[in-house]
Amino acid sequence: MNQSQLENIIREKQSFLCVGLDSRVDLLPASVGNRVEDLLEFNKKIIEATSDLAAAYKINTAFYEQYGTEGWGILKETLELIPDDCFTIADAKRGDIGNTSSMYARAFFENMSFDSITVSPYMGSDSIKPFLEYGKTVIILALTSNAGTVDFQHLESSGKPLYQHVLETATGWADTDQLMFVVGATRADHLQKIRSIIPDHFLLVPGVGKQGGSLTEVSKYGMNERCGLLVNSSRGIIFASPGEDFATAARNEALKLQKEMAQHLI
Repeated sequence: MNQSQLENIIREKQSFLCVGLDSRVDLLPASVGNRVEDLLEFNKKIIEATSDLAAAYKINTAFYEQYGTEGWGILKETLELIPDDCFTIADAKRGDIGNTSSMYARAFFENMSFDSITVSPYMGSDSIKPFLEYGKTVIILALTSNAGTVDFQHLESSGKPLYQHVLETATGWADTDQLMFVVGATRADHLQKIRSIIPDHFLLVPGVGKQGGSLTEVSKYGMNERCGLLVNSSRGIIFASPGEDFATAARNEALKLQKEMAQHLI
């Protein structure tokens, strides 16, 4: 799925919700089980309960990589469960020298057929360009929502913070249909500045909900004519209930967000 198709899905579903499948064995409901292989059944139920409300799913690979080959198998099978009318994101945060990035790109775009992948821009353009060669969406980390952003992302150089340099430089690597940026939701004033730099790009926005971000402010300051937003919720949806009703509870939380999103869509 490309970004034009994603725009259409957002309009059809009246939703720019991205559900994060950060599934954990230790948090699985007792009705599902507590084995690694039970992650797949849990993911299946979550997807079935929310796919008509979600524009995208984000699979954080770390939650699966930790289990070795079994985890990679579950990751791949989970990806195959996601309907065609949902944009898929490999939240892998890759980025290395060119020949290594080429292998990462092959893994996620050929072997597993994700629509997009998150990447780190720290090593520069030659670490990103191998991902762009596939014509799919590359999601660059710009301003994240964790506390450690102050360590590097806000450091000033030539009168502006590093994350702004990332935005300005990366836009020269590909057009708006291939690039998306991770932008945390916890500061509306940052969103305003970011939109002045990249008015037309899609933003993948973590930090709404448990991390304190406001969907209203994200929509007010981050939305553009394309919508231009995918707002991610992981724990708040998939672990909404520890009981047998976990799938129903996940749907209810997703529905709350979808209804609010429908009100904000231009």
